[in-house]
Amino acid sequence: MSVIADLRTVLVHRDFRKLFSVRLVSQCGDGMFQAGLATLFFFSPENLATAGAVAAAFAVLLLPFTIVGPFAGPLLDRWRRRQVLAVGNAIRVALGLTLAILMATQGVGPAVYVLALLTLGVNRFLLAALSAGLPRVVPREQLLMANTLTPTLGAVSAVVGAGIGFGIGWLVPSGPGKDGLVLATAAVLFGCAALLALRMGPDLLGPTRAARTRGGFAALSADVRATVRDLVDGATYLVRRRTPGMALAVMALHRFLYGLNFIALILISRNLLSDPTDADAGLAMFGVLASVSFAGNGLAIVATPIAHERMSPSTWIVVCLGLGAVSQILMAAAPEFAVIAAAAVLMGLAVQGAKIAVDTIVQRDTHDSFRGRAFSLYDMLYNAAFAGAAALAAAALPDTGWSRPVFAALAVAYVAIAVAYRRGVRRVHDRPVPVLDGERTSV
Repeated sequence: MSVIADLRTVLVHRDFRKLFSVRLVSQCGDGMFQAGLATLFFFSPENLATAGAVAAAFAVLLLPFTIVGPFAGPLLDRWRRRQVLAVGNAIRVALGLTLAILMATQGVGPAVYVLALLTLGVNRFLLAALSAGLPRVVPREQLLMANTLTPTLGAVSAVVGAGIGFGIGWLVPSGPGKDGLVLATAAVLFGCAALLALRMGPDLLGPTRAARTRGGFAALSADVRATVRDLVDGATYLVRRRTPGMALAVMALHRFLYGLNFIALILISRNLLSDPTDADAGLAMFGVLASVSFAGNGLAIVATPIAHERMSPSTWIVVCLGLGAVSQILMAAAPEFAVIAAAAVLMGLAVQGAKIAVDTIVQRDTHDSFRGRAFSLYDMLYNAAFAGAAALAAAALPDTGWSRPVFAALAVAYVAIAVAYRRGVRRVHDRPVPVLDGERTSV
């Protein structure tokens, strides 16, 4: 298989193997942690899962980090990214264990929401560090291959972790310790990821010494004061580079449309395709549809390298947007399981395929001293898009989650974005200028 062959190609690089192991273990813990939150916020018996309630939960989880998230990028361009991975995961151990204790002793309260927000915020920070460090451990000509494999296989690991988390929830008898056990197990995986990060050299993942400020963590206050200026500089740079700026813009719009679909899928699973009064049945249905959607992510692993042999990453993004439009046409056709499952597969393929291409364009066309800020902006746009989608979903979607006019409008939006992006790429001829001075071209 092409996937296995590609994986063998990049796994020969020792430093890549070390970074990859951190991603797999860390994201497995992410999946387990998020499974605990999904059960708590969306499928607990006391939660009626109306469109407004689901939208509010997403806003609480994502909107704060739309504001806080931009501060991660400048720090990733100043701090050693290997240290970020080790310390960040260690922080998540403490947060996860504290959450587990609170769930076992006090149940859901304001402190649970605050700690969940902090843990998810650190997670976004770590994912940005993993992406920013990737070009330092593989040759540039293998970057697309690595981008095809690592995020998707990381997502596989997250799904495995989520499956284990849901399994613990189903197997462990109901009681005060049930939710806490899932979160505590996730904390153990975070600790393993921190230890794995320490196997890498402190300077392996960059940034270069010239890009770092002196003083390390003692210079935090100065770094924070410089963040706004650095972030503006980073955004200006990406716009001036044109191809990465356009790629980030189209991904933000794509994520916005995907966010609407994700919220609709939760509501459809609980309130349309299963008994609304049976939260466990709704959770099981959502698990099935989420797995089906993930199968589309898996198809992207196979399809993206094949597509890359025949077209540019920007053209593949346009194709993925077209697949997204088709998925919305299917969603509008009928509120039946088979139809919705088929749409979920296409949506999974479209989202993951476009993400791989966008990651590649941003890494390919962004200098190492700006790359951390680029992926911090990526995360900020990601969170803002989901928060915006939540707000629109609350107003546009019924509690059943299915609306033919809404899905038809989303199909039109996909086509409009594809046309606009294609025209923009043609104006700049999609010709990247070599900017990665000092980057590895061979191993």
